Amino acid sequence: MHSYFIWTIGCQMNQAESEKISERLRGHGYIEAPSINDADIVIVNSCVVRKHAEDKVINKLHNLKPLKKAKPNLRIILTGCFVDQDSNELRKQYPYVDDFLKPGEFPDWLPPKDHPIKTSARSAVSAYIPIIQGCNNFCTYCIVPYRRGREKSRTMAEIVTEVEQLAQIGIREVTLVGQNVDSYGHDLPEKPDLAMLLTQLNQIKELARIRFLTNHPKDMSPRLIEAMRQQNKVCRQINLPVQSGDDEILRAMHRGYQIADYYALINRLRQAMPDIAITTDIIVGFPGESEHQFHNTCRVLEELRFDAVHVASYSPRIGTYAASHFADNVEPAIKKARLNTVETLQEQIAREINSSFLGQTLEVLVDGMNKGRWQGRTRSDKTVFFGGTDILQGKVVNVTISKTGPWSFQGTLAPRINTC
Repeated sequence: MHSYFIWTIGCQMNQAESEKISERLRGHGYIEAPSINDADIVIVNSCVVRKHAEDKVINKLHNLKPLKKAKPNLRIILTGCFVDQDSNELRKQYPYVDDFLKPGEFPDWLPPKDHPIKTSARSAVSAYIPIIQGCNNFCTYCIVPYRRGREKSRTMAEIVTEVEQLAQIGIREVTLVGQNVDSYGHDLPEKPDLAMLLTQLNQIKELARIRFLTNHPKDMSPRLIEAMRQQNKVCRQINLPVQSGDDEILRAMHRGYQIADYYALINRLRQAMPDIAITTDIIVGFPGESEHQFHNTCRVLEELRFDAVHVASYSPRIGTYAASHFADNVEPAIKKARLNTVETLQEQIAREINSSFLGQTLEVLVDGMNKGRWQGRTRSDKTVFFGGTDILQGKVVNVTISKTGPWSFQGTLAPRINTC
């Protein structure tokens, strides 16, 4: 029996696509190998959004060369955003790679096959569901539109059917993913939107929770906010990347909003749902970013107080507008210092926000075991660890929080267990 191993790096869309590849391979009788050295097929699902990620992909490809030499029949597949429209140059650089697939593609020798959907590779509890591919925004720092193309939505019927099938085999939570989920449906004849899709999915009885990402501040509609407020299975938690707190930098990034617009959107979300948890993304060291502009970003963090911040240093991506038009003129040491400043500031903010949950009893969806303790997430996506002797994976339980920190909670299982 043939086996496969999938190495994935990058965003949730990559993880979702790796799950799809795994599902199709299993449908053709392949089994998942325990390690990359034991596999007959190795799939590298790549990311080039940051230089650090790209370097990891290159290192992984170099490490596969001796493995291919030792196992000539090994099939190596490269997919993800490392693969551009013309793979000829990649074939010259990596002649030992057998297939080069654009993001979301499958090899010709692996056609669709009717078979029951199996549990998600992420866990037996949660699954990522791609709803829209590509992006039309062309932020100046981002390579995604050039590698994944323009926005293309899946039909609502196709998505609903997939989620229904997953729910029937035990998936309790789905996360709808896309480069910009707020644009979902605009390219379809019926012009559905994300609010309509959430309303439909909310009716699936076996499903417990719905999340979605990534969002774009300029595209988030009042209809979507209202759907989040009304639909009980939609978690009141959202990632809303601001990227910078300075209007001049936002214009250079081609983000399509000013910081005042972002503040207004955050206020609308919190007025509609006072308990909403909001996370964001920040890029430090964008070309030309002054100390004053960086402090504007810190002020946004201090004033808006996010539950979590994902921060990265700017790195030029060949093929983007910023790489060809802006000098990468912020010194690496300054980028690192600014990144550390954001991380330190956000750690304190998260610690203060999370301390308010001490003593509360929260609803937790149990993902599985971690070092002998149960691990799960609240509806606001806080990670909780707690003890228990019963088999709780996939259940929604109540946990009383006994210890908080900036990254996770500790707790004890409350008497009542929800079985929904």
